[in-house]
This record gives sequence, structure tokens and C-alpha cells, in this order.
Amino acid sequence: MTLNMAAVTVDLVLLTIRQADLRVLLIRRGIPPFEGRWALPGGFVHDDEDLDEAAIRELREETGIDPSAGHLEQLATYGTPGRDPRGRVVTVAYLALLPDLPAPVAGSDAAHAEWRPIDEPDLAFDHHRILADGVERARAKLEYTPLATAFCPPEFTVADLRLVYEKVWHTTLDPRNFHRKVTSADDFIEPTGHSATRERGRPAQLFRRGPATLLHPPLLRP
Repeated sequence: MTLNMAAVTVDLVLLTIRQADLRVLLIRRGIPPFEGRWALPGGFVHDDEDLDEAAIRELREETGIDPSAGHLEQLATYGTPGRDPRGRVVTVAYLALLPDLPAPVAGSDAAHAEWRPIDEPDLAFDHHRILADGVERARAKLEYTPLATAFCPPEFTVADLRLVYEKVWHTTLDPRNFHRKVTSADDFIEPTGHSATRERGRPAQLFRRGPATLLHPPLLRP
């Protein structure tokens, strides 16, 4: 496809905790340019849709994933000349934080879709830059918002939540200190009255996300 004027696309950075690690959803491109290379899901914005609608449509078409399962927000806009060999293309990137989901189903112009490590080399276009920006946004937002719970199921243990912080921040946190911080943050999480059975030790108390939109006090990275 050759473009004679500027075009607008959307790209999606979808992050989840899968196989005890932070993963990003990538598609293997089935068409030129960069055919056969890993890339972020995305595509061109139709004339009759806004950006959010385009992001949701591309996500469903290329992966079969419903974005309502987690958190979706606009990340940034990228328009460096030459970023797309087909012509002048400006892309609006979105960031989604999702709980562990079944394997995605490729569709549209994607030959294959898969949850991949966030350090996947040699991505198509400038997607390495977009991915890096998305990961840093997620790391920062975990400090001052309750969005870490977007990686969790509706009911979760404090240990489940700590795993999210450890994997996203790529660090190890003291369990007791972490438990004290998250349970003392105003309206961050609230008990469900249920517990989860573990192989060893006492049953673990289950929590759900509370009504807070900002963490007070914040949880700062080590």
C-alpha cells in the first residue's frame, strides 16, 4: 500500500503478567512492510471512527481480545518522518493493562499473535520505542494509582498484587513491608471476606480493588 498523504494509525501496548513475568502482546506481521516481523497490534484509523474506536477495533480484529477486560488509556503520539516506509504516518499509541488472559487469536493482517517478553528485539517500525514508553508509563502509574489491580483477577491476595509490582518494576519487594504499605494506603484495596487455600500455611485473605483513584501515600519504586 502506497500513501500519497499523511495517514493516522493506532498502535497498542498490551501488558499482562503471564507465566510469572511481564509480557507484551505482539503480532507477527502477515503483510508488507516488515512481513514476518514482530510488531504491536494496530492499524489505520477509518474515516468514520474516532481514535478510541479504532484502537478497540484493531485489538479485537488482530488478537480477539476484548479491551473491557482491563484498563485502556492513550499513551502518546509518534510522527517521526520515515517511521513507516509506506509514507507519512502518524500513530496514536494506547496502553492496556490486562489480567492474564487466554492465548490471543490472530486475525486481520496478523499471521500470529502471542504474549512475548518485553525485551523482544528487532520490532517492526518504531515499536521498540513505543513499547519502552508504555512499560515506563505502567511502572510510573503503579507508584501513584491503583492500576496494579488491572493485572489481577477480581479477587486477589496481597501476594498476587506484590508479584505484579515485582514483575513490572523488575525488583524484589519485602513481603511484610509491602503488605503494610498496600493495606494502609487509603481505599487502595478492601477485603472480600473470602480466602484462598494455599498448599502450605494458612489460607490467604482475598481482596478487591477499592474506590481510590490515587494512592495516598504513594508506593514508590525502590
